[in-house]
Amino acid sequence: MSLLKLVSVLLDYPQDVLWQHGDELLAAAADPGLPPARRTALVGFVHELLDSDPLEAQDRWLSLFDRGRSMSLLLFEHIHGESRDRGQAMVDLIEAYRRNGFELDARELPDYLPLLLEYLSLRPQEEARDWLHHVSHIIGLLAARAGERQSPYALPLELLVEYAEGGLDLGALRKRASEEPRDDTPEVMDRLWEEEAVRFGAEAPGEDCTPPTRIPARAASPAAPRQVQP
Repeated sequence: MSLLKLVSVLLDYPQDVLWQHGDELLAAAADPGLPPARRTALVGFVHELLDSDPLEAQDRWLSLFDRGRSMSLLLFEHIHGESRDRGQAMVDLIEAYRRNGFELDARELPDYLPLLLEYLSLRPQEEARDWLHHVSHIIGLLAARAGERQSPYALPLELLVEYAEGGLDLGALRKRASEEPRDDTPEVMDRLWEEEAVRFGAEAPGEDCTPPTRIPARAASPAAPRQVQP
């Protein structure tokens, strides 16, 4: 298992099946190509994840990546927001996947970071590094925000920045993250839900005016395996 595939798995919503592949994950984390300190930290991260109760691990993932937009793993949300450019960017990304035989059978959007990493793990290393270099400023800020929140998920995100050789100043990004207003507090989330409750579109609120919430595809139902066509 390559480093990008491993980080893809670790950043994804932790389904119960993850615990069935613990030995494989630990073997991949002990990658001799990593600096010793990073290798030790990554093995520790995997051990901590595997030692966690699945429900607790899932709740920890949701608390970090699914509350507020600042930690969203949907890359185009950080680049394009809700503009029309985001839709075209997704179409272009899907076409790039298909040109290289990568068909999406899962329910995630194409800009979902773990999905992109799975794709890049199948591409030549130079190409993968070039892709990640172009989004390393986003991944670096995600790493800084995770670190500011004292989340262990800062580690795999930092490893991606280092893999891309982005040369980002993570210390400066951490300082920026410390000065940002949090968007995952109960007060902010309540305000956001109140705003979304009055929006009527493809996903309208229920009769009790409870606003729709995004459930990760992996949490909603088991995703079909992605297929790489020859």
